[in-house]
This record gives sequence, C-alpha cells and structure tokens, in this order.
Amino acid sequence: MQISQNSVAAFHYTLTDDKGQVIDSSEGRDPLTYLHGSGQIVPGLEKQMEGRKVGDKFNAEVAPEEGYGVHHAELMQEVPKSAFQGVEDIQPGMQFQGRGPQGEINVTVARIEGDTVFIDGNHPLAGQTLHFAIEVTEVRDASAEELEHGHVHGAGGHQH
Repeated sequence: MQISQNSVAAFHYTLTDDKGQVIDSSEGRDPLTYLHGSGQIVPGLEKQMEGRKVGDKFNAEVAPEEGYGVHHAELMQEVPKSAFQGVEDIQPGMQFQGRGPQGEINVTVARIEGDTVFIDGNHPLAGQTLHFAIEVTEVRDASAEELEHGHVHGAGGHQH
C-alpha cells in the first residue's frame, strides 16, 4: 500500500540543518504517525511522503516556504524586562507565550541588552532548509473515526 490522501503513515526520521547538525530524531522512540493530507507534518515533507510504501528509505530536502516558513523581520521585537513579571533570570533561548493581534504567539528570547529583551516570534526553524532522512515503517487505511476526528488513534496516535 502506498501513502495517499487519508492513509495513516508511520516513519522514523532524522532532521538535520544545512551543516548536518541533528535537530530532531525519532531514534530510540516510536516512529512518528500521522494522517496523510491533514497538515500534521510540514507541507514539503508531506508532498514527498506521497506514494511511498513500507520499507522506503529516502532523503527529503524541504525549503523554508514548505517547512516552517521564511523568517519575518516584523516578528522580531524589543520589549522591556519588566514585561516578564515573575521571571527573575531571563536568558537567550527561553521561550514564552504572549498575545499578539492574531491571538497567542510563542516567542523566543534572542538576546538581552540592559533592560531590553529582544524576542523572536518566528518558529525556531523559520528560514531554514530542513533535511530529513526518512524510513517508512507503516502504511494503512485510516479508520472512519480517525477521518472524522482528523488525527490518528491507537499506537503512536491520539488516545481518547
């Protein structure tokens, strides 16, 4: 069976950056399981998963536009340290949830200069080309309940 719209697929992966540094991996864990065509993985990878079958091993390169997006300078902001009430030791790399015009937004502390904190509302992988090493471990038809709910149930998926 091949991966297609509304199939459930499971795969092991290693994600690296342009320098070959490992960003994330399923090594030592269960494979990642998703409902194909539901937008649960980045679009560029989902396109490259189409038509694959159990046992397929391949490398997938995903451009920022089909991964976590391009880096948007307007999502970089300066805020006073006083905006972080209750946080005593703010450090670069810390992540916080804030409110923006479109609702909640996750931000990462980029740097601190004096009483000014520079935050970045871009996804941490925005602007980066993603390099995946993939091994497909399972492909099956989604159940009616999975299709109705829009996600995988059972092993490797959501439990109700």
